[in-house]
Amino acid sequence: MKAFILAAGIGSRMRPLTAYTPKPLLDVAGKPILQHTIDALDGKVDEIIVLVGWQGSQIKDKLRSEDTDILFAKQEEPLGTAHAISIAERFVDSDFICMNGDILLEEKALDSFVDHFSQHRTSTIAAADVPDPEGYGLLKIDEGKVVEIIEKPERPTSNLVNAGLYGFTHDIFDLIKDTGISPRGEYEITDSLKYLIDKGELNGFKLRENAWIELSRPWDLLKANRQILSSYTEDQLLKGDIEDGVHIEGWVSVDEGTIVRQGSYIRGPVFIGKNSDIGPNCLIRGCTSIGNGCKVGNAVEVKNSIVMDGSNIPHHNYLGDSVIGQNCNFGSGTKVANLRLDEKNIVLTHRGELIDTGRRKLGVIMGDNVKTGINSILNTGTIIGEDTFIGPGAVADGEIGPKSRIQ
Repeated sequence: MKAFILAAGIGSRMRPLTAYTPKPLLDVAGKPILQHTIDALDGKVDEIIVLVGWQGSQIKDKLRSEDTDILFAKQEEPLGTAHAISIAERFVDSDFICMNGDILLEEKALDSFVDHFSQHRTSTIAAADVPDPEGYGLLKIDEGKVVEIIEKPERPTSNLVNAGLYGFTHDIFDLIKDTGISPRGEYEITDSLKYLIDKGELNGFKLRENAWIELSRPWDLLKANRQILSSYTEDQLLKGDIEDGVHIEGWVSVDEGTIVRQGSYIRGPVFIGKNSDIGPNCLIRGCTSIGNGCKVGNAVEVKNSIVMDGSNIPHHNYLGDSVIGQNCNFGSGTKVANLRLDEKNIVLTHRGELIDTGRRKLGVIMGDNVKTGINSILNTGTIIGEDTFIGPGAVADGEIGPKSRIQ
């Protein structure tokens, strides 16, 4: 059996992190989202085909650099999920697994789904039980059969949502050919699946609780990062150069070429990538992921955050509950606020939409190539667009567009 992974989207709801980087390549717990999926499929399928589109060359280069034997297909125009899946016809000649490239699945849950589909050989859709189903496609399942798919209802009547994981028989391609274009100008896979529902031929598979994470908004990366890092129970992986006088506790991974300098205190779970420079005299707290070629320097504290490749937090900084893009630089004394004084949920504006993040603690979402001046302050729930400068002593607040200058 083969697997077909959909990774052709532009990831607009993940901006500003996806301004230059395709969403499936955003780092979570030390590796790209897509790599987690590929690793989870290892040994379960005979071949993996990845469908790319926008910035597809980046995805190809990244996966090839990991020595992964993968085939690639391309969607030239974003014409909808059904159109994307139809491209698989030239690569598969029997039943296959299909899944979105921007979800994370617990490996045991994926095992169970593949086993279920292999046993029944009937088209199957995975359902996840979520506390807030608004904005999702809802599924109604009766005695193992999907009886209805409701796209983003205003008043959800179910907590079961489409998890973006499918098992398809080869007949799906004929159904897609009979699928018309939707009002929003796309070919929707849910329209194709309604043919199967009408015939009682679409199975529903309920995933186990907390086995599925959809990465829709930037702060969703923090939930995934925490969940994955907290699941690691094996021994510490200390491949870098650890100087005397470093304190490490819990699960910690330090990759090759990284130096951890004297006086650093690391309390896991923490992942630190290749060729980074840590310390001296810094504190890195749990559920933090630091990429390749990063600097976390003297008198710096980082907790529950993702710092992507090439970014520097070099001296006298505090960073909590935040996602920092690539090639960013914090001026000395830059501080991130991550908790409202009234301790209520962080409500913010993202892409013009007012959103309750559901999080009591959320610092900054920072796009690539952002630089902050000395003693600047980044307020709770601030979103900073790519290529922005925050001046010395400035206060950054709200949603800041790309290439901005805040004085």
